[in-house]
Amino acid sequence: MDEMTFHTLLHRPGTLVDVGAHDGLITIPLARLPASRVLAFEPLPPAFARLQAALRDAFGEVPPQVECRAAALGDHAGEITLAMPVLDGVAQEQWASTAKDYAAHLSARVTVERFAVPLLRLDDLGLTDLTGMKVDAEGAEYEILRGSRETLLRCRPVITLEVEERHREGSTWAVPAYLDALGYEVLFELDGAWHPLDALDRATMQRASPDPSVFEASDPYVFVFYALPREDAGAMLARLRGAA
Repeated sequence: MDEMTFHTLLHRPGTLVDVGAHDGLITIPLARLPASRVLAFEPLPPAFARLQAALRDAFGEVPPQVECRAAALGDHAGEITLAMPVLDGVAQEQWASTAKDYAAHLSARVTVERFAVPLLRLDDLGLTDLTGMKVDAEGAEYEILRGSRETLLRCRPVITLEVEERHREGSTWAVPAYLDALGYEVLFELDGAWHPLDALDRATMQRASPDPSVFEASDPYVFVFYALPREDAGAMLARLRGAA
């Protein structure tokens, strides 16, 4: 199951947050869900420009139910460095991260471009109707959730996260543990079946190089995780399984 199918099946009216919106792959279909308002965060300047252009192409304008913010999310407000590796002269935008600087991977092939970007806490927005959240932040997931703690406790949204050991060692333990403490069940889907986090074999399902010049990964490579508020997890999981 992909992230958009998950959010569609479990959709409730309210605010949806897209962290790492890039050029709108998830933002646009989220904006089409009924009675939805979307907050899309994208700190990388060229990607932010494409996000706005994609929304205009899809809707004729940036629609009123979508607010785009050229900022990163984290556990404090201020400014942070966003590092983007450049491989053989080609920007690797999908690897842009506020959690690491790629200094260990500099070579004749790999350079790094850095951007100073605004950093916000989701909790500072005072949301009261957050129903869904997607996080794709190349290693910064833990800080994003820390800065969203009060909102998650108050609103109980469903969450999808891309979490990879290659971007931050230990993150597939730390991020689910933090969500567990907030009363969330964290699952992954593989071959049409849903599994608890305990079933994740990191040695065979999360093996990939942290070097942007090395393209290798385990098969399967499980990196999308789904978080359900524990009080509703049974009914929500039944709905997801029924759609398989």
